[in-house]
Amino acid sequence: MRNKRLLLMMEIAIFGALAFVLDLLAFSMPQGGSVSLALIPIVLMAFRRGTLAGILTGITMGLLQVVTGRIYVVPLSFTFAFTQVTLDYIVSFASVGLAGLLRSSYLKNLRNGKKGKMAGAVIMGTFIGSFLRYLVHVIVGIWFFSEFAEGNAVVYSFVYNATYMVPIFLITAIACSGLFSAAPQLVKTKT
Repeated sequence: MRNKRLLLMMEIAIFGALAFVLDLLAFSMPQGGSVSLALIPIVLMAFRRGTLAGILTGITMGLLQVVTGRIYVVPLSFTFAFTQVTLDYIVSFASVGLAGLLRSSYLKNLRNGKKGKMAGAVIMGTFIGSFLRYLVHVIVGIWFFSEFAEGNAVVYSFVYNATYMVPIFLITAIACSGLFSAAPQLVKTKT
């Protein structure tokens, strides 16, 4: 039991670090934000080991960004900065781990040999995680970055964050559904 827990913690650390490294290889968008492959390891852990492991992998990735200084902070006050950083970097990536909510559907379709439904479960799980991350960024944009908005801050935040989150979702969904269909052994059927 103890060895299994240690193995799980090591996997979370490795996949969190991999997500961080993949985020370093990002394509920066002209208006801000960036498109990277960072969500792939988080989604992989969510389907491999479950929702909690996915959430912890996302938290690990977010914490690595914070401790290495790869963040943008609104310099208003410590409380505002702490809240903004927590939401924008830790909560947003942790929410991607909720892709694991569709793990059981993926496993059921894997056992039944339904590759199309397996891919559908991965795409839907990726959508849930990406959408929740997007919503967190929209809230942060409205709450902390409204002075930078051109026009209506709510509309601006929805559009601005969609410009990089839609490509991230598409890339992650395509990569993970292809990866999980081609190599289903990546997903542990027994935890």
